[in-house]
Amino acid sequence: MTAIKHALQRDIFTPNDERLLSIVNVCKAGKKKRNCFLCATVTTERPVQVNVVKVKKSDKGDFYKRQTAWALRDLAIVDAKDAVKESPDFDLHFDKVYKWVASSAVEKNTFISCIWKLNQRYLRKKIDFINVSSQLLEESVPSGENQSVAGGDEEAVDEYQELNAREEQDIEIMMEGCEYAIANAEAFAEKLSRELQVLDGANIQSIMASEKQVNILMKLLDEALKEVDQIELKLSSYEEMLQSVKDQMDQISESNHLIHLSNTNNVKLLSEIEFLVNHMDLAKGHIKALQEGDLTSSRGIEACTNAADALLQCMNVALRPGHDMLHAVKQQQQRFSDLREQFARRLASHLNSVFVQQGHDQSSTLAQHSAELTLPNHHPFHRDLLRYAKLMEWLKNTDYGKYEGLTKNYMDYLSRLYEREIKDFFEVAKIKMTGTTREGKKFATLPRKESAVKQETESLHGSSGKLTGSTSSLNKLSVQSSGNRRSQSSSLLDMGNMSASDLDVADRTKFDKIFEQVLSELEPLCLAEQDFISKFFKLQQHQSTSGTTMNEVEEMDGVALSRSYTSGVPQTVTSEKDMIRQMMTKIFRCIEPELNNLIALGDKIDSFNSLYMLVKMSHHVWTAQNVDPASFLSTTLGNVLVTVKRNFDKCISNQMKQMDEVKISKKSKVGILPFVAEFEEFAALAESIFKNAERRGDLDKAYIKLIRAVFDSVEKVANESQKTPRDVVMMENFHHIFATLSRLKISCLEAEKKEAKQKYTDHLQSYVIYSLGQPLEKLNHFFEGVEARVAQGIREEEVSYQLAFNKQELRKVIKEYPGKEVKKGLDNLYKKVDKHLCEEENLLQVVWHSMQDEFIRQYKHFEGLIARCYPGSGITMEFTIQDILDYCSSIAQSH
Repeated sequence: MTAIKHALQRDIFTPNDERLLSIVNVCKAGKKKRNCFLCATVTTERPVQVNVVKVKKSDKGDFYKRQTAWALRDLAIVDAKDAVKESPDFDLHFDKVYKWVASSAVEKNTFISCIWKLNQRYLRKKIDFINVSSQLLEESVPSGENQSVAGGDEEAVDEYQELNAREEQDIEIMMEGCEYAIANAEAFAEKLSRELQVLDGANIQSIMASEKQVNILMKLLDEALKEVDQIELKLSSYEEMLQSVKDQMDQISESNHLIHLSNTNNVKLLSEIEFLVNHMDLAKGHIKALQEGDLTSSRGIEACTNAADALLQCMNVALRPGHDMLHAVKQQQQRFSDLREQFARRLASHLNSVFVQQGHDQSSTLAQHSAELTLPNHHPFHRDLLRYAKLMEWLKNTDYGKYEGLTKNYMDYLSRLYEREIKDFFEVAKIKMTGTTREGKKFATLPRKESAVKQETESLHGSSGKLTGSTSSLNKLSVQSSGNRRSQSSSLLDMGNMSASDLDVADRTKFDKIFEQVLSELEPLCLAEQDFISKFFKLQQHQSTSGTTMNEVEEMDGVALSRSYTSGVPQTVTSEKDMIRQMMTKIFRCIEPELNNLIALGDKIDSFNSLYMLVKMSHHVWTAQNVDPASFLSTTLGNVLVTVKRNFDKCISNQMKQMDEVKISKKSKVGILPFVAEFEEFAALAESIFKNAERRGDLDKAYIKLIRAVFDSVEKVANESQKTPRDVVMMENFHHIFATLSRLKISCLEAEKKEAKQKYTDHLQSYVIYSLGQPLEKLNHFFEGVEARVAQGIREEEVSYQLAFNKQELRKVIKEYPGKEVKKGLDNLYKKVDKHLCEEENLLQVVWHSMQDEFIRQYKHFEGLIARCYPGSGITMEFTIQDILDYCSSIAQSH
């Protein structure tokens, strides 16, 4: 055990500046026998710390490691289990009970005794030693000295001490002087014993020689002991005095704590009172403003606004826990509630009277706008009401019921006011649209003119809606074609109940200006009202995110307003943007039907007005959607645009239907069909209207439908024509279509333009071949026989030996076609072509030139056959190509 103790001191405790005083080999009770050591140690530095350390042998080697340490001051009980019977079991009570079994009862007793001594010397703490033999504890204490442990006890406890440096040096010198001691330890021991005896004898002699000094020393020691006793008595008295002082200081400390606690409570109470006074005290000026403030003047409104904000801050102050139980706080809150209710009632009453008064004043100004196409300006009304915007926000946050009532009343009064103004405005617009014409006639009930002849063209300056234009080209076309078309059949009048002369360009220009002015007046009116509603009723463009507990849907004269209630305060469920749109819908509920009525009137006056309306409405819808796609103005104009688009589609459908129903007179030539000319007019008009328009795609679709219908109807009429040959009808009308498309340069109809050109070319060639036929009929039959013989295998130079096709027969046939007869035949042909073709399209010279070329081609063909089949015969035609050119030229000039 001594060797283990030495090893533990060296390896574990010396590096930590500790001294090992006692050790016991133990294991935990009731568990697997894994031995460890409990060590009692003290630190070498002051103040001295006493510890009980558990040391365990490492599993990876033969060295020991420090596992757990407990301070001795934390030890409460030492339980030896049995004070009479020797037992190795014992318990140590630190933070919990540790049960140990020592390797022997002797080691256990020695360790417990060391613990008792260390407690008496360093701690003077009440540690309970139970089931410990009193004899064991008494042996550890010298008689008459219970209050302290002698200084030699510590050395008694410490069975082993290390040599200091000087002792180690002396032993090394001694060992160097006795080299043989290494080989003979007994001789070395005897030598040391002899030297020790010599030293003892010398010591005794020295002591005996200094007996006198010893006696003096003993006396001094006795006196010192007496002085120590006196000092101990004084220290005891001082300790008693200090104990009394300690008790008094404890009382003073407790008293100071109570005073400090009282002061802290007073400070907190003062803070709470200051908080309530500062946050729940409303100035008298504010109270007077809420009760009697002038709501008609700007200064009074500002004072009321400041007072209302101050009241709201007082009511919304976040009270601390317990404040709401104070009677004064309850009284103040009730006072604030009464002030809020009183002011909210006064404010609502005043604003309702303002709504009524403003509506009445605005109505009195309607007379001055009755004859003008302008809407009254509501800016002064909005400007006056916006002074109350902050008060409306306060009312919305504090009394939503009254705020909602004001919203309803505003919509009721303003909807009636706007309805009167807008209806009067639209009546003026209708009067101007259906006003007196240049001849002084009213055409309030004009019939629709889907495909009647129209002679005007206009152009639009961007999106401003101002119209300029020239009618020269269409009027010229009308002069050329109107007389002919009026002479075709009375059925043409069925396609439109008015002739071209009855419709002036100014009528459509006037309608377009009026319609643009109507939209231009409505747009700022709606935007200004929407902006005012947003600012006055504090309806911003954001989504409410407040929680809801109960939903309620309320009708405002047909406008559904969704609300929810949280703790009695309503919060909007739908976005405030939707609320604005609902209010606008209620206030301007008459705009959409009035616009639809105006559109119906314009369509009744002239179906082509739908083109103007489509462009104008598309532009205004596009502008409104760029500002706010979900606004009332955007939605309303979008709905009206649907109606305009339907009228436009209906106009196109009616034109296509009238193409199918067209009938041509059997007694007169066809010429340019009316719907072909009308398509030209429609395209020219549409191109001028839709220039740079947003809805160009709608026009392109209509073009495709119309042109296909025109193509089909031209072929249908050509097949049914009896007076005019089919090829002439096709040739003239498709030439007119091709010319129209080439002039207008409509990009979506490029394929149709090429198709029209091809049809015109094909039917021109067909008509020329058919009409020219065989002007030299007998000569043609003769050469057909020649070609038949060659086809049978007879060589061309041997054909002249055939009896029926000899040179004599050829000369006979040629003599039958002198130049005079040829010219007469060509003159008859020219007259026949002139009867077939119309003057409007001016294709006579083109056809005549083509016939001339065809006749010359046949002439050259005959000359070629004569040269090949009758070589060297000298036979020629009695007229030349130059004669043919002269004949054709003179005939054309004579007619």
